Formats: sequence, C-alpha cells, structure tokens
Amino acid sequence: MVINKETDYALRILRALTDGELHTAGQLSQEELLPQAFTYKILKKLERAGLVEVVRGVAGGCRLAAAADLEKTSLYDLMAVMEESSSLTACMDPQFQCPWRGRHGGCAVHGNLMRIQEKLDQELKGHSLREILAEP
Repeated sequence: MVINKETDYALRILRALTDGELHTAGQLSQEELLPQAFTYKILKKLERAGLVEVVRGVAGGCRLAAAADLEKTSLYDLMAVMEESSSLTACMDPQFQCPWRGRHGGCAVHGNLMRIQEKLDQELKGHSLREILAEP
C-alpha cells in the first residue's frame, strides 16, 4: 500500500491552505506543481468533506474551512475522503469473496495479514493532518 496521487496532492493543497489565505485552483496548481484538472477534482472532494471552503466569483478561491479541524482529522480520514483504501491486499476488504477461503473455510495468510492491516490502520489513524503538515 502506497499513498496514491490524489491523497498526496490533497496533502499538498492542504499544506498551501494552512496560511489562511484565499487561493485559486490555478495558484494551487502552479505553487504545488499539480495538474490543474486533478486540483479541481481534489478540491471538490475536500469541500464535500468539510475541509475546504470554496468561494465563488471574481474574487473567489478556496481556503481551509473554518470547521476543518486538522488536529482531529487523521491521515486515515484523508485517505477515506480521497476514496483510497489502506488495504494491504484485496482480501482485506470485507466485501472480497475469496474462493480459496470459501473452499477451505479459512486462510492463515489472511489472518496474519489482517493483524498487520489492523496495525497499519492504527498507525494511519494515529497521525493528524496538523502533525503531518507541520514544519519540522
């Protein structure tokens, strides 16, 4: 599992918005070296999640939403907003229908990977966006 481009780009957008200023999608795209089409798509997801406020009009742009609490929002949460799975493998998804497990009634590999998955999820949930975006 690797953080996908959308989550990476979302982190960059949020980093730029931590200055409290209003930014256009074009500015964010240029400043953070992001494809503009991706920037719009990610901003929409961040807005739906309540992390970003979009101001329409000539003097419009976007900024961190007043209600956005980067201290209480984890990397795991952001990955969910970006519709990214933290799963190590497809069989970690509860909806996955494993023919081997179905035939044999269980799988030691699945059980062992599930324990690792739980630790990974705890680690992702244990780091706030504020912590990740903070200057060292």
